[in-house]
Amino acid sequence: MSLESDRMSVASLIRFVLIGELCVREAIKKFPCDVDDESIDSAYHALVHYEADEDIRRRDPLYKEEQDSYLEMIADTLERGEVLPQNIIANYKKYYKETSIPHRQDKAGILKSFWRNLNI
Repeated sequence: MSLESDRMSVASLIRFVLIGELCVREAIKKFPCDVDDESIDSAYHALVHYEADEDIRRRDPLYKEEQDSYLEMIADTLERGEVLPQNIIANYKKYYKETSIPHRQDKAGILKSFWRNLNI
């Protein structure tokens, strides 16, 4: 798959999460494997935060609206095949060196997973 189609795929997954058709965990499992794209990495982290903030969203409708709008903006950008704004990418990069997006289930993917787990 091309980078553009990978971004479009992630945009679709985000939208399914927002409308309640997929839970975050299932969406993450369907992320494109072994894609070296900071925009997709940032979308991954945004979804993880979305799930982690579920209790806050229930208590604070304004926070829920802001977080939903943020994910919608990410989905819109990725759907156009564009790179996310640099401030979003930089914000996630300062906290995370890499994502936990699953690797392919071939020999190379298994080795990548193995080496990543050794570095924990």
